[in-house]
Amino acid sequence: MRKSIVALAGTLDTKGVEYAFVKEQILRSGCDVLMIDTGVLGEPAFPPDIKREEVAACGNVKLSDFSATVEGDTRVRATKAMGEGLEVVLKKLVAEEKIDAVLGMGGTGGTDCLSAAFRQLPLEFPKMIVSTMASNNTKPYVGNSDLIMMYSVTDIAGLNNISRAVLATAAHAAAGMAQGYGETKKMIVSSKPLIGITMWGVTTPFVMKMREIIEEKGFDVVIFHAVGEGAAMEELIDAGVIEGVIDAALPEILNWKLGGIFNAGPNRMCAASRQGIPELVVPGAVEAFNFGALDTVPTEYNTPERGVFLHNPNITSLKATPEELVWLGEYIAEHINENPGPKEIYLPTLGLDRYMAEGGPWYGPEYLSPLFDAIKTNVNQDIPITEMKNNINDEEFAVAVANKFLELWEKR
Repeated sequence: MRKSIVALAGTLDTKGVEYAFVKEQILRSGCDVLMIDTGVLGEPAFPPDIKREEVAACGNVKLSDFSATVEGDTRVRATKAMGEGLEVVLKKLVAEEKIDAVLGMGGTGGTDCLSAAFRQLPLEFPKMIVSTMASNNTKPYVGNSDLIMMYSVTDIAGLNNISRAVLATAAHAAAGMAQGYGETKKMIVSSKPLIGITMWGVTTPFVMKMREIIEEKGFDVVIFHAVGEGAAMEELIDAGVIEGVIDAALPEILNWKLGGIFNAGPNRMCAASRQGIPELVVPGAVEAFNFGALDTVPTEYNTPERGVFLHNPNITSLKATPEELVWLGEYIAEHINENPGPKEIYLPTLGLDRYMAEGGPWYGPEYLSPLFDAIKTNVNQDIPITEMKNNINDEEFAVAVANKFLELWEKR
């Protein structure tokens, strides 16, 4: 049986000393190392297992395409091309089961290059970057993957007491993940169908009850917090991992439209239609969008009509106008209309979340009329719509939705 293997990927011209140190630490942890060079400047500090020329070729470029300085546009092109080449190299190694984890190090450019490749690897495959950007906004690098980013604390430029400690920790972490990868892979193999459900904090009782019912019927359930994670659900549906969906929390749509912080992009509710999987839509919290602390709310939105409400010290919730509710209803109808598979809509007429429950800051069932009317006007006539005189978090409503989804599953 071979030892576990960590792929080390990065620039052996500018960070060769640091990679040599990390390689030594991984070897001490009992793993083998496969070194991939992504540098485009000087000579590598030590011989790699996969040379930069091979990586460049996989990115459809030649190293001679890049100038000696690699500045400006040339640097951007080099980063992009080597990232694309590295993605090809790593996917092949993973598919052939030749590596068990991948680790890299970088500043802004290196993190761009490495993350572009790493985040395209399978969900369960261990991937880690030590980066100067890890204490900043990591969304552009992590995307919707399970990529781990570790803050380097100092610049990755030489070895000292701080960098040795940080890099040694990263090396041992990567070795541990590689050694445990075989067990990790077993955890994603299941004979149970996987059902995706979206949830927001103010719809938690609804989703927890549905999960209980659906899991009792022999399904696995994965819940996505609708603070941007809906984009990850869309990707997993397209990948064939998720086989049915209860889209029960939709605040990401208005966050996208109005520039809120819980933005999952323009493609929410698209993957279920592309794949034709069973889809039950409940527009939970669809009326809401969000900013950070109260002082971050743009002036144009900080109006009485918006019902501005401090969800917690760092999250402020606002509600849609009647015109926006109409647009939301049209959006929901348009997207569910496109699904060729079994689908239905359930509407809780006494509120879409805890905010709208009696005593809540947005209580007032009549407020939802523009939304519900727009859905019913625009949805195809062959798509059933069920209205129930409940708040979304009422147990009666959760039981009805879960049982209806089970019926849709049988029609797939």
